[in-house]
Amino acid sequence: METLKQESVAELTRKGACLAFFEAYSDLDTARMINLATPDATVHFIPLGNDGKGTFWEFGKNVWQLIMDCFPNIDNTVDAITAEGDVVTCQVTIFGTQANEFMGIPSKGHTFNSDHVFVFRFDPSDRITHVDINWDSARFASQLS
Repeated sequence: METLKQESVAELTRKGACLAFFEAYSDLDTARMINLATPDATVHFIPLGNDGKGTFWEFGKNVWQLIMDCFPNIDNTVDAITAEGDVVTCQVTIFGTQANEFMGIPSKGHTFNSDHVFVFRFDPSDRITHVDINWDSARFASQLS
């Protein structure tokens, strides 16, 4: 017999916030994305090293807006989502077609499909305080060249 883990209301609420984040991402709505976070929230785009760290509301918003500008049909599929306490991990496939130069990669109109892992951290009010984002950046770049 399989034992089921019962999730707390907070874990379910936090999962819902993550799904709302990805829905806003699909809708190309950075305002909705960042409004799910505290004013002092941070983000780390891990493959970019220290250059990929910054505030959620400014740095994150600018990166997501750049992605949306360069891949106007950007979309995502949440493949798995797990919660444990104040941490929610989302396995997400992000895909789109490049229309403009992106971070030094000229547009050739190629499509990418990339597995990402987002690890969200939340405060007691169920607002995002930090997110780590990881993906295979070499594979992503090779799909565009």
